[in-house]
Amino acid sequence: MEVRHLELLRDLSVRGTLAAVAAATHRTPSALSQQLKNAERELGVALVEPFARGVRLTGAGRVLAEGAPEVLAALERVQARLDAATGEPRGRVSIGTLPSAGEALLPDLLDALRGSAIEVTVDDFDLAEADYAARTLDADVVIAHSLTGDVPAGAEGLVCRVVAREPIDVAVPAGHPLAGRDRLRPDDLVGHRWVGVPEGYPFDTILLAVENLTGHRLDRSIRLRDNSLVEALVARGAGLALLPRFTTRPRDGVVLKELRGVRARRSVVTLCRAERYERLAVRTVVDRLATIGEAIGGATGARR
Repeated sequence: MEVRHLELLRDLSVRGTLAAVAAATHRTPSALSQQLKNAERELGVALVEPFARGVRLTGAGRVLAEGAPEVLAALERVQARLDAATGEPRGRVSIGTLPSAGEALLPDLLDALRGSAIEVTVDDFDLAEADYAARTLDADVVIAHSLTGDVPAGAEGLVCRVVAREPIDVAVPAGHPLAGRDRLRPDDLVGHRWVGVPEGYPFDTILLAVENLTGHRLDRSIRLRDNSLVEALVARGAGLALLPRFTTRPRDGVVLKELRGVRARRSVVTLCRAERYERLAVRTVVDRLATIGEAIGGATGARR
């Protein structure tokens, strides 16, 4: 039984199709099919069976897919002991992050790891909250966020660690009637246009909470993902918006206002699959991120 066969079966159980596994791992479906045939020949059992226009795991395939994390975690624990015996964590750690949290955390992380035996690779993506968990198949550490709790939707069963708690402020055009307020409450937000985020994205839960409290629907005339673009439109008077405090440096024409009366704070978290978290290098990266996040949060709180 080869480790790569277990990894393939696990990925197929999570992603659902060979095409999805192939796209995520930069291989062809035919190459993966051949790998499955080799595994079946070696083990003497059928691991997949035809289903719809593709394949699905057989009972034997599901047994191996479910056992894969346990085997992989055991191998990583051995590697962690080896790293500890040689005196330092080492190896490549892949990180996937939402851009705003990455901007706040990653520069200091790279500084902290400079000269170490850990090599970091980074990918960025902005997703609906429930979609971050699946990215742990592609990255050792996923930096995600949630506005409803400390574990993002869909991340139950993963190793989840809060590295920072960040206030979400209301971005207001400088000439707007609300710009002179010290802080804002839900009733203040009614009757104004908004530059929102796509449905299902964490920041939208704040506006949904405002709607539930006030009984009024908010006009999200535009929905965007990129915070810099959102801020640029606010500066031109396109509407109000929600922006994270740590990495928003208000440009001319924009002021940030604290929001009271609803939960307006996000948990920035790291997500890891249990077997990957066993690696000493991965745990070291997560520990560093937590230290950096704590320092940023304290500094920001002191400024305000």
